[in-house]
Amino acid sequence: MEISGIITAIVVGLIIGALGRLVVPGKQNIPIWLTILIGILAALVGTFIAAAIGVDDTGGIDWIELIIQVALAALGVSLVAGIRARR
Repeated sequence: MEISGIITAIVVGLIIGALGRLVVPGKQNIPIWLTILIGILAALVGTFIAAAIGVDDTGGIDWIELIIQVALAALGVSLVAGIRARR
């Protein structure tokens, strides 16, 4: 993996994580680095799921893939915020 790929993954992870965090109601008491990590994982898993159902490469913006990624990020943020709140 090249440095540009790592930077792109971080930027996409930040955006997907932030969108996922915005979707979840209430305050999430998790650090930004964890939001980025959740976003990166959600972007990767969302891309894999989109490829599995055949909606990963469409003309223009891949809205379905983006929705899957944001939903996974929201789920991840909810789970991590819930786990961290119990500690």
